[in-house]
Amino acid sequence: MSDAITIRIEHSFTAISPANWDRLAGASKEHPGTAYNPFVSHAYLSALEQSGSATAQTGWLGQHLLMEDADGSLTGALICYMKNHSQGEYVFDHGWANAFEQAGGRYYPKLQCSVPFTPVTGPRLLTAEGTDPRPGRDALAAGLKELTRRHSVSSAHVTFAPADEMPVFERAGFLHRTDQQFHFINAGYNSHDDFLDTLASRKRKALKKERRTAVENGITIDWLTGSDLTEDMWDQFFAFYMDTGGRKWGRPYLTRDFYSLIGERMADDILLVMAKRAGRYIAGAINFIGGDALYGRHWGCIEDHPFLHFEVCYHQAIDFAIARGLQRVEAGAQGEHKLARGYMPVTTHSAHFITHPGLARAVADYLERERRDVEETGEFLAEHGPFRKSARQ
Repeated sequence: MSDAITIRIEHSFTAISPANWDRLAGASKEHPGTAYNPFVSHAYLSALEQSGSATAQTGWLGQHLLMEDADGSLTGALICYMKNHSQGEYVFDHGWANAFEQAGGRYYPKLQCSVPFTPVTGPRLLTAEGTDPRPGRDALAAGLKELTRRHSVSSAHVTFAPADEMPVFERAGFLHRTDQQFHFINAGYNSHDDFLDTLASRKRKALKKERRTAVENGITIDWLTGSDLTEDMWDQFFAFYMDTGGRKWGRPYLTRDFYSLIGERMADDILLVMAKRAGRYIAGAINFIGGDALYGRHWGCIEDHPFLHFEVCYHQAIDFAIARGLQRVEAGAQGEHKLARGYMPVTTHSAHFITHPGLARAVADYLERERRDVEETGEFLAEHGPFRKSARQ
């Protein structure tokens, strides 16, 4: 049998076998394991496409790299899109684009390797389980560089990649960028009170008061998952999403059909935290349940109440993670306000291949300084977290 491999481009997830894809992504529902990441599952990625959320019309043209052996079996993959803008990525390169275009260059289109609208670290270089991953990963990184050159585009960007994939990209000539998120780490707590006991007294009292205030005016909180996720429930949540998304981005990224599709395909992987007052839901947050983590994505509301956002998005997520024995809560991009609520700074990683030598040098210089700043900021924030010194994580 020949060891030859080929890498081809596939534009649509509908042309990829869900079973074959999920085998690479570690996203098998039958055997999810602790590394299960719902965002790289075929169900999630195809829902983005089929709902009209991430398509060529919205600026996300599929350019997915599929690696096959001589028998045509899928042995590796890399999620990839051709993009003509930088919206919905959460690793910001608008400054690079503006500088390059002001100097006479053409930054767009570019290649973007990420899960659309999803600032969650997860595997990017997908390879078959039970094999040595290095040759396949190296081949995929090299294939992405070749695709960049063949399309004559300015750059390729791999965002929210795991730390253990960064050496692969660096060997291939990609630049390393870091940023910061805030995650709750479950140190084996049996209850939210166990977690609160690890905080400094002043912080603990403040959070208890915050939680009490959030549910004043007769507000109650429900956890909805699985069969609870009816079309009526999605209608209500989508109204929240449209209100918040319209104010934040002008045009929300996700369509109503997206929620129906994920509700149909992965309802057991979804947690809606919904706040009710006077017999109707007034706010909610959507979370996805991984093998060892709860991933908070977005929230919305139709009534404003003090601290309700923090209760629905952060405190309830901690409660759920502790109840389920999950190791952490990843609460999305940015947000130093999460620190006071027990979410500690964590470094995220991305890799960038830039074809123009001058732009590559300028970006490399910038990233060297930025990495130092991210590291120093993380150390400072960790030192000033809410935990008692004896209980710092």
